[in-house]
Amino acid sequence: MLTDIEIAQAAKMKNIRDIASDLGIIEDEIMPIGHYKAKITDRAVERVKANKDGKLILVTAVNPTPAGEGKTTVSIGLGEAMAKIGKKAVVALREPSLGPVFGIKGGAAGGGYSQVVPMEDINLHFTGDMHAITSANNLMCAMLDNSIQQGNELNIDPRQVLIKRCLDMNDRALRNIVCSLGGKLNGVPREDHFIITVASEVMAILCLSEDVFDLKRRLGNILVAYTYDGKPVYCRDIKANGSMTVLLKDALKPNLIQTLENTPVIMHGGPFANIAHGCNSIRATKTALKLADYTITEAGFGSDLGAEKFLDIKCRFANLKPNCIVLVATVRSMKYNGGVPKDELKEENLEALKKGSVNLGAHIENLKKYGVPVVVAINHFYADTQSEIDFVESFCREKGADFAVTKCFAEGGNGGTELANKVVEACEKESNFKPLYPDDMPVYEKIETIAREIYGADGVDYTKEAKAAIDGFIKLGADKMPVCIAKTQYSLSDNAKLLGRPKNFRITIQSASLSNGAGFLVCLAGSIMTMPGLSKSPAAFNIDIDDEGRTVGLF
Repeated sequence: MLTDIEIAQAAKMKNIRDIASDLGIIEDEIMPIGHYKAKITDRAVERVKANKDGKLILVTAVNPTPAGEGKTTVSIGLGEAMAKIGKKAVVALREPSLGPVFGIKGGAAGGGYSQVVPMEDINLHFTGDMHAITSANNLMCAMLDNSIQQGNELNIDPRQVLIKRCLDMNDRALRNIVCSLGGKLNGVPREDHFIITVASEVMAILCLSEDVFDLKRRLGNILVAYTYDGKPVYCRDIKANGSMTVLLKDALKPNLIQTLENTPVIMHGGPFANIAHGCNSIRATKTALKLADYTITEAGFGSDLGAEKFLDIKCRFANLKPNCIVLVATVRSMKYNGGVPKDELKEENLEALKKGSVNLGAHIENLKKYGVPVVVAINHFYADTQSEIDFVESFCREKGADFAVTKCFAEGGNGGTELANKVVEACEKESNFKPLYPDDMPVYEKIETIAREIYGADGVDYTKEAKAAIDGFIKLGADKMPVCIAKTQYSLSDNAKLLGRPKNFRITIQSASLSNGAGFLVCLAGSIMTMPGLSKSPAAFNIDIDDEGRTVGLF
């Protein structure tokens, strides 16, 4: 089989104007960036608001494993499969970050014959949204340091600066630094930090903003620092939110691209699924719902992180009501959760499969708590045996979830038609969606509810630092906000080594921060890496230009 990039480079793409036309978007309502990418203008977004909403399908997955589950591949393949069965669909995805592209994970454009294109552009600079977010975030940081330098009228305590500079690249050397060295003219020396761009609150805000005015308001609400006497300082106080909005006004426009089979895709935004909500933008999802009968979107990591945040944060803010949830699972992931090492996952092992099936069971049960029909997508890999597939299908029946085997990686849309038909059937059922907790539930009860109902924990413990921080944020108004718990993605618990369905455990909230502009309280259960480093053999080693000027090694 050809590599991902070879398949993508051989794709027969339609001009982006034709993709827009297929959706009912007229030519002067897009801003083309070359032949195959475009920004959807504010005019188009506003015009289609009068259209009826289509059905909303969320794609999520079991806990990630080193073997990979193929959630994005299934999302794209499902969109292509909808076209195969005569349905008008749009896929709404997040944008890739350069950090993973050059690190270990690679890009985020799907794989095999289920990809979005132009794959190279998407995985690299795309339409410049990441650069705009980076610039806006760092402008805010520069203006804060300048406020301290120019007389410090706001009485900012340099030891209590909360915002961090960002870079869309893995660079561990920038995690902890000292800035403003070299004398009085270079500023007030202090400890500083860098995070990767997708972990910034500016990214989360862009994805949660309804329009440019909402964006400006949210940016102004960012808690940037405290004064010497403990009073909060916001981004609007340092007068940065206006200029930041100008930098972001085009980045706020959703991006239009296509799949290998010319299915329309709106790809926009890409916040972390740990310290943020891990979904594409509200504008992208809402616009897609107005343009097609079915919108397929995804959430980051497993359902205990990405789907929970999509359902309890994004849907709450945007008043979205999903009609169906697709839960991606693999035979390999279940065997891994049953104790099989990564290098032995190709071997049939029904005993381990049965043992590890409890992880899939937990995710099915959790998602059903939201009142939305669930369909399990069994993502097929070449080494899967029929006996193993039969077991997973039987398990899904026992759990009361519909299911379909998908082969989108190898077959594109044709490999997802069974899933597409099951999803269409599910969308015709009644969806009684409701978030896990109400707005007015006290913060500590919200945290406890997520821990017990989604993770299966017996309860929650807090460090003194976390308790003090949360109590302080409650005084600033966080008590009415949804909670974003950041923990390991590899386990339902806060311990990455506890696979399957852990029992008899408590989670510990180590620290907390307030994403005041985004509108949620972040509670960290463990150490979350917000500026990754490169491995000993990063993917960047294999990315190059060949003798004919083509990109090679990108995946």
